[in-house]
Amino acid sequence: MNESNIDWILAIACFLAGIGIGALGYHLLNANVARNQKVRQRLAETELELNQVRDALNDHFAKATDLVTNIQRQSQELEQQLSQSADRLCDDLQLKRRLSGTGADEIPVENDEPSMPRDYADGGRGTLAEDFGLRQDETKEKEQTQPVRY
Repeated sequence: MNESNIDWILAIACFLAGIGIGALGYHLLNANVARNQKVRQRLAETELELNQVRDALNDHFAKATDLVTNIQRQSQELEQQLSQSADRLCDDLQLKRRLSGTGADEIPVENDEPSMPRDYADGGRGTLAEDFGLRQDETKEKEQTQPVRY
């Protein structure tokens, strides 16, 4: 009976060792799953927050657009009101033109920026002409003295 007891003891020991190894493997494999699940949950939360921020931003820009449109409309109404009042009440013609928006007598704004360099001269002939930069009397003398070119 000693041998049969040893067989039972060995079978129970192997069974317990298998349970222990299985529990250890399950624990090690499920640790990654739990971490992945936490990462997925955080990702879902951040996507939800991002969508909420986008919605709030869209609402903000829609409201800002409405406000700008209202300001423009009110500005046009004010301009029309001033123009109509100027037509009815004002005798000064220049003031009426300025308020009505024609602005024909506005002072032109001078540009202090230097002009772009040109690769041509004023007039009909360019810088590649033989008589460019010469005075008229010198060009007449030069034309008389030069032989005809072929």
